[in-house]
Amino acid sequence: MEVNLGEIPFGVDFHPSIPLAAVALINGDLHIYGYNSNDSSLQRLLNVDAHSESCRSVRFINGGQAVATGSKDCSILATDVETGATVARLENAHENAIYKLINLTESTIASGDDEGCIKVWDTRQRSCCNSFNAHEDYVSDMTFVSESMKLLGTSGDGTLSVCNLRSNKIQARSEFSEEELTSVVVMKNDRKVICGSQSGTLLLYSWGFFKDCSDRFVDLSPKSVEVLLKLDEDRIITGSENGLISLVGILPNRIIQPIAEHSDYPIEGLAFSYDRKFLGSISHDQMLKLWDLDDILQRSSNNQNSQIAMADSDSDEMDVDNNPPQSKKGTKAKRASSSNNFFADL
Repeated sequence: MEVNLGEIPFGVDFHPSIPLAAVALINGDLHIYGYNSNDSSLQRLLNVDAHSESCRSVRFINGGQAVATGSKDCSILATDVETGATVARLENAHENAIYKLINLTESTIASGDDEGCIKVWDTRQRSCCNSFNAHEDYVSDMTFVSESMKLLGTSGDGTLSVCNLRSNKIQARSEFSEEELTSVVVMKNDRKVICGSQSGTLLLYSWGFFKDCSDRFVDLSPKSVEVLLKLDEDRIITGSENGLISLVGILPNRIIQPIAEHSDYPIEGLAFSYDRKFLGSISHDQMLKLWDLDDILQRSSNNQNSQIAMADSDSDEMDVDNNPPQSKKGTKAKRASSSNNFFADL
């Protein structure tokens, strides 16, 4: 299931309870689509001229009654889902261009800008609750741990930040990595923090030990890992610069299977539908694509069962070498890559 958006998309999100998808576009527009799994159709319901400059991020807020968008014009807009009317607009929400929005609770969101500032907003009071100068470069991604009230952010400056919303302080910040950090998720029941990077390596941090990563997954992708989407406590879905979407296991670190190839262009966003029947992806090919998640997971299960069966068959006839040779682990040279700076909005 797919639809041509007509412009390059920068953000995608799904309504929390009904089959709607919202997309943020480079020309400043907001599109809302309805989708039907029975006839595999996507229909545009709203086209909102939301911002004067590129619309970079989008999130459904207030239980799905409105859609929040963040823009290069430094504003945050809340739009009514049914009518497309403006609910509220914060003209100068940040001093610099907004890069990322995420949901924290039903009535709070967080925004990150191009100069590393993170702010928390009460969407009902329309006011700023917290502000952190967490980074020295653009805030690429954020995630929220509600139990401890910690907001984690990654940045183009190569650092991971941990902001404490109770004390309104930056609790921790990692040492500078050699590459930009592009995305972040928390896994293993809040014990591990996983960060994507521009080199294609995943950096794994242990909770409470944020100064340096405890592990690296270096063989994931030869290109930048642009997006991470948590499937469960052991698996994530990755979107890479080469347009490939993959299902990946964490600890043990392994590529379970490639899911799809959206296009030859970088993946800009991944999101689950409200019932997790679909995985939505966007890329610079101007397409919104919905993939059948049940089919993906079923194929993954079949592949794993097949591999286990093959391993059992091989082990029945395998000769055992009592003195196996010691393998040497080679070092992988890091690719020095200049950023394909789509953040300047082409």
